[in-house]
Amino acid sequence: MSEAVPIIEARGLSKRFTRKLDLAGRIAARLGMGVKEETVHAVDNVSFAIKRGEVVGLVGESGCGKSTLGRMIAGLIEPSRGTVLVKGRDRATLQGNEAKQARLAVQMIFQDPFASLNPRIRIETIIGEAPVVHGLVPKRQVGAYVDDLLRQVGLDPEFRRRYPHQFSGGQRSRIGIARALAVKPEFLVCDEAVAALDVSIQAQILNLFMDLREALNLTYLFISHDLGVVQHISDRIFIMYLGRIVEMAPTEEFFKKPNHPYAQALLAEVPRLGLTKRQFKPIEGEIPSPLDPPSGCHFHPRCPFASVRCRQEAPKLKEIAPGRFSACHLNDAS
Repeated sequence: MSEAVPIIEARGLSKRFTRKLDLAGRIAARLGMGVKEETVHAVDNVSFAIKRGEVVGLVGESGCGKSTLGRMIAGLIEPSRGTVLVKGRDRATLQGNEAKQARLAVQMIFQDPFASLNPRIRIETIIGEAPVVHGLVPKRQVGAYVDDLLRQVGLDPEFRRRYPHQFSGGQRSRIGIARALAVKPEFLVCDEAVAALDVSIQAQILNLFMDLREALNLTYLFISHDLGVVQHISDRIFIMYLGRIVEMAPTEEFFKKPNHPYAQALLAEVPRLGLTKRQFKPIEGEIPSPLDPPSGCHFHPRCPFASVRCRQEAPKLKEIAPGRFSACHLNDAS
């Protein structure tokens, strides 16, 4: 694959979840009681590209659609609209062995390291089952293969006969990483992979991610609500708000000077050493419901700079400087 071709590209991805009416709801609707189907606008027309070897941090408040976007990239859920390209090819059009290779190339690490592991299955099976099923490792060699993976993530191979409940949270996170690595992926979607861990354990797992990136030439989409976490691991940062990406920038430049008002407000909330007598000022208002998102710019009900245009017209994500993109009408006036 040419280095110029992104390993992952999203083009106009959108996802809607519609809750159908049950029998009682349909009867109520026919009686004119104002009951109707509800549609959650989880992801709205998101496009981006990630180069091989990059670490991209995807940041936003809870409920903004980060995990849904990550699951679409990983192929766990299908988009309502748009396409995902793996190494330049539309994943939905691939068939046979090509489709299998595209699925294996992108794996996901989940937020809860306990809920994502089957409590009735030993670790050796949790890690070793997939590579055997997909023909990556002969069954007679799977024991040694699992041992190597456990060493790679910092666990003793003697642990492979244990069950998930016999491990700590940090150890379970390492098991989840080993399971994802077992099918030899090239791209990992890490969904709040350290959010459930103590701060000291978070640092260890982040260091492990960086070591694995170098050793295996991995690419990451690192989903988090914590800018402080992604600052130390990411090459670029994507800021997401209510289903849309509102800013994309190299990490260093973003932390020097965020552009979008929402990104500025997020960064202002990050605790920093050396700042004294700082008055905490949260983002005003509540994040709107994805059942009924605001018109125009989704952030306008909470934005101190909102104008009439912001309420009526959704800003496009456009380049404001080399490698920097923002979706804000204020950039048109500059």
